[in-house]
Amino acid sequence: MVSGAGALLVCAGAGMGVDSGLPDFRGHAGFWRAYPPYERLGLGFEEIADPVHFARDPEFAWGFYGHRLALYRATVPHAGFAVLRRLGARAFTSNVDGQFQLAGFAGVAEVHGSIHHLQCQEPCSDDVWSADGVVVEVDPETMRAVSPLPTCPRCGGVARPNILMFGDSSWVGHRTGAQLAELAQWRREVGAGLVVLELGAGTAVPTVRRYAELSSAATGALVRVNPREADVRHGRGIAVPETALEFLDRLAGAAG
Repeated sequence: MVSGAGALLVCAGAGMGVDSGLPDFRGHAGFWRAYPPYERLGLGFEEIADPVHFARDPEFAWGFYGHRLALYRATVPHAGFAVLRRLGARAFTSNVDGQFQLAGFAGVAEVHGSIHHLQCQEPCSDDVWSADGVVVEVDPETMRAVSPLPTCPRCGGVARPNILMFGDSSWVGHRTGAQLAELAQWRREVGAGLVVLELGAGTAVPTVRRYAELSSAATGALVRVNPREADVRHGRGIAVPETALEFLDRLAGAAG
């Protein structure tokens, strides 16, 4: 199915980044294994990834996101990204880590935004700017950021990542909106030749799975790769119970 595709759309969830060595945030246990200080506070991922912290306790908020920003910059995309690039794939992802761009992809739609871009936490405007050059020092024992923190160049207030967080009414979404519009236009142009390859997308936050199903609805040309949740509803597609990297390694071998 992949080798005969007229066009290939990759819909990637958190499992794609886990294969590069990034933390698995599934459940409190996975999150606390990656960030023990939050276990001591009894706080889960949903409670940390909340925009209100940037207004009420920005050192706390930037402790988490500053650490993640440094981690994502230091992470090398796994070999599976190169396989997808050779196949000419476009990407839709819920990941905010920038791994696709780091691997050399140009056509990427980041539905939840990107940690590599910032906005005002108010926001005072709809400006979105690059986080290049921004470094946040974080105390690893307390997971609190050390001043100075990133600020908005327009109003001087605290800046935050341009990421759609839980319960987020202040996210500036036009950058992502433009990416999604471009991807929708591409999907219309490629038409019936599209094959959708879903990688590492779970059901806890089903954004990627729903988009993959929608994109492949007309033809059923969906390959769902997931080591635990590979089931395809109504049999419209192929279920592959493997990690993204395992599958892409096999795909590379089959392609020679």
